[in-house]
Amino acid sequence: MNTWSRGRTLGIGVGLIVLTNAVALGGVWWNRSATPESALTLSERELGLPWRSLRFAEDSGLSLNLNWRVGDREAGEFVSGYTFNGGTPEWLDAGHMTALGFAPGDLDSDRGRRRYTRQLPREVVLVMELGGPLWQQALARARENAGRHAAAAAANVGSKQFADRAKRASEELAREENSNSRLFVIDAGLDARQLREKYPDRSRFLLIHGTVRPALRDRGSDAAQATGYVSRISTGRIHVPHTLRGPLESARAADEPGGGERFSAELLVGQRLEPWIVELKPVVK
Repeated sequence: MNTWSRGRTLGIGVGLIVLTNAVALGGVWWNRSATPESALTLSERELGLPWRSLRFAEDSGLSLNLNWRVGDREAGEFVSGYTFNGGTPEWLDAGHMTALGFAPGDLDSDRGRRRYTRQLPREVVLVMELGGPLWQQALARARENAGRHAAAAAANVGSKQFADRAKRASEELAREENSNSRLFVIDAGLDARQLREKYPDRSRFLLIHGTVRPALRDRGSDAAQATGYVSRISTGRIHVPHTLRGPLESARAADEPGGGERFSAELLVGQRLEPWIVELKPVVK
């Protein structure tokens, strides 16, 4: 009886594994079975390469980190006013949060503000734009910031404080020009089809699932305003198929000693808004 029970348990376990794998493979097939929902050419700026020591330590293969940004005006001077992989965008106001299913309610009292901010995060569809006006604005602000601090340093020769600020602003400009991601979150909604109608260019606008949670914006003497914080995306790490890993085998991450190798990758997003890489090649400096 015990032998039969163990055999039956083993059979059920194997069956569950097979069923789980079948469901997963079926989901992958369905995601990729139709015309891609998005098709973008990204670079090492948007697809972060892990350090080599971490890559070789993992048995699960190579994955790239999808790097994205948010136009957050409260982020500070030396990140050009834009945060990385999360933030509070200007366009995510009370009306937009209401459309996403949140209830701002009365924010004039502590109780009302707590009630709003304690609402659970929601999964939404995020729209990311590659190399659009927000990135151009970030680049322009970095250039203006570097020029302003360079002029201040020149007018205050011998001041370590002004020299350090100018150096920091110059380094930030170099990052904005050469390595910072150009992929910005510009909108969010609940209906992917409606968003695609609003942003029809599939080679410029990427749709992906993400999470938004309530937040408050304090305008000093003004009353607190309802906003939201884009906290994460559903697929932050993208697997690189074994057949495409060649150009990255000896490459080093941008912030790794001796790193900075450039590459381009064709990223597709399917019906389930799940991305995958179909082409990857090195770029000669």
